[in-house]
Amino acid sequence: MMLNRRHIRVKVMQTIYAFNGSESDDLKKDEKFLLFSIENMHNLYLLIMSLLIEVQKRASQDLEKKQKKHLATSEDKNPNRKFVNNQVFQSILQNEMLKANLKNNKSINWELDSEYVDIIFKSIVKSELYSDYMQTRTSDFKEDKDFFIDVFKEVIAPNEKLYDYIEDKNLTWLDDLPTVNTTILKLLRKLKSNSPETHFVPKLYKDIDDKQFATDLFKKTILNTTSINNEIAQKTKNWDADRIASLDYILLQMGICELQYFPSIPVKVTINEYLEIAKEYSTPKSSIFINGILDKLVKEYKNDGKFNKVGRGLM
Repeated sequence: MMLNRRHIRVKVMQTIYAFNGSESDDLKKDEKFLLFSIENMHNLYLLIMSLLIEVQKRASQDLEKKQKKHLATSEDKNPNRKFVNNQVFQSILQNEMLKANLKNNKSINWELDSEYVDIIFKSIVKSELYSDYMQTRTSDFKEDKDFFIDVFKEVIAPNEKLYDYIEDKNLTWLDDLPTVNTTILKLLRKLKSNSPETHFVPKLYKDIDDKQFATDLFKKTILNTTSINNEIAQKTKNWDADRIASLDYILLQMGICELQYFPSIPVKVTINEYLEIAKEYSTPKSSIFINGILDKLVKEYKNDGKFNKVGRGLM
């Protein structure tokens, strides 16, 4: 599974931010945009997996070219095939489910963008990891896997040029990249020599509830904006509304919405999640400000018996 609930909350925050900036009051359209931007993560995952396949192909072509050279050396004629035969590469290449997914994806075309395949291939070959790995000609599954994980983590994922390429392809992907890279690393770490076909075709949502949570949080926050804003106004009387960062305002709206309209989510979880998102996406002082206001509201709701949380340990 790729998505956790925090990532869903971030996507909802981004959609509300875009919604606030537009004149649209067509919820359906924005809900569609939300689901599309979440589902688009899967396309980014496929893009990176297909890049790995292209790097292996590029390495194979390199060996073939050397063998056909007019003055081929004995090393050219009988090259070390350890990299192209790496068993993790082979698992990815031979995965029929992944192949089918890639075939159906019309947006991936590395032939047009082959320079990026080249950049990644050359940066791998230049790395110390590669030269250490190629000292020998044979390897077991564990060595292949350890090498692959290190190369992904240290050479591919942090590559600046790849980062720029992804930003050019799709702006929302930049926020998704850490999640997608983490997903790929997890899959690589869990890979066994006999992993099933489904291994490299992870689900986007944990379950149907998570998808529902995304649309519910978006709709309920937007539809209850007036009453939620009143709550915020009462707690920020000393604040000039214009001075509250717009992202903080949205995070507060979403936090209050969760406290009020999502009976099965524990209060602690809601508060922690919005503090973490604020730390990552907003100003340095945002989390303190958000924590202060949500904290006041929680105490007030408890005193007034306004809470409708279900289950034990949810307060």
